[in-house]
Amino acid sequence: MLKIFLWLLLVAVAVFALDRLLLYMEKRGWIYYRKKKPSSSALSNACLEIQQLLEPSKKYVVEIKKDEKKQQAEAGDLPPGLEEEKPEVEE
Repeated sequence: MLKIFLWLLLVAVAVFALDRLLLYMEKRGWIYYRKKKPSSSALSNACLEIQQLLEPSKKYVVEIKKDEKKQQAEAGDLPPGLEEEKPEVEE
């Protein structure tokens, strides 16, 4: 009986440690686990880029999405971390 209890305790500690590790990895931005949900916009943008290569007529959709993101960034509507990187100007 004591042996079973110790095994259950060991499994509980291992699950807790794994949970803490996954939360740490999520905080660093390496994975999505419990707190943050992945945005579907990243996946849809990637699909649109591929579709743009295969069907040039769909290019306008990609351009409109990029324009909307740029307008939101200029207006300050995007949350931190989602702004597009601005190219550095060499003098």
